[in-house]
Amino acid sequence: MSAENKADSYHKTPFKLENKELYKQWREKKLDNYPKELSDLVVEIDDPRNLSKSEHQKILTICQQTNMVLYAAKTGNDADPEIPLSMGKSFGCYELDHNWLADESGLTSLTVSEDGARKNFIPYGNKAINWHTDGYYNPQDKQIHALNLHCVMPAPVGGENQLMDHEVAYILLRDENPDYIRALMADDVMTIPARMKKDGTIARAEEVGPVFSVVPETGDLHMRYTIRKKHVVWKNDSFTLEALQRLESILEGPSAYIFKGKLESGMGLISNNILHDRSAFEDSDTQKRLIYRSRFYDRLAGTSISRDNA
Repeated sequence: MSAENKADSYHKTPFKLENKELYKQWREKKLDNYPKELSDLVVEIDDPRNLSKSEHQKILTICQQTNMVLYAAKTGNDADPEIPLSMGKSFGCYELDHNWLADESGLTSLTVSEDGARKNFIPYGNKAINWHTDGYYNPQDKQIHALNLHCVMPAPVGGENQLMDHEVAYILLRDENPDYIRALMADDVMTIPARMKKDGTIARAEEVGPVFSVVPETGDLHMRYTIRKKHVVWKNDSFTLEALQRLESILEGPSAYIFKGKLESGMGLISNNILHDRSAFEDSDTQKRLIYRSRFYDRLAGTSISRDNA
């Protein structure tokens, strides 16, 4: 995309509050025939390592409207890392976020860990994880734009996910009060404190930034959010706190735009880092939950709001 088109995409985006007519047109198209059931988001495929053109198109078409798809592959409990990695590559996602607890492949194995560094972090336990987007603590130049969760083995009990398109959350807030969006786009609205090592040195620097932002190169909406109460500091003014409360109320539902389900073996979520949570779960002696998580700095190819200008 040329520099001129990039600038055009940024200024002619429905996510800038001054573009009221453009927002109205985009909103109408976005919500027209929006999926009503979880099954509307499911695409059956053979193998993510070798997507057919028709499978790819089905996934892309749904993602263009909802920013997410649940795929149901015939790979079962095959633990080959190439399954989720190939899915990402099929949609132009190559820039993996190699976080410090990731596997050698760049994937992160989400399974209960009872020793080592992972045992101290919630994703590697069996407790519930509340609403969030992934990588909300990442620096501004390493934001997560795409997320893939691939199930090798589900927990026998629990481990369901709730999913919500972050663009829909934006719509619901903006329709109620555009100033909620203005508040949540402030550059200092959300602070993730630094993570310290045991020796007192900094393991991860403090990160300050917005909840909603517009990607300058494309005009797409990005969301950085966690509903958790600990290890996050919100801008302390009454209107920002009101906006956050309204967002929390939307996520706590009920809402026709929140989908709930459980990934079974061979199933996965591919998304533009939508809002999601995870319920608590229980493993058994013979069945231990394993989900591969891949985070990308790329957005899913073909889903950008500026794709017609690419």
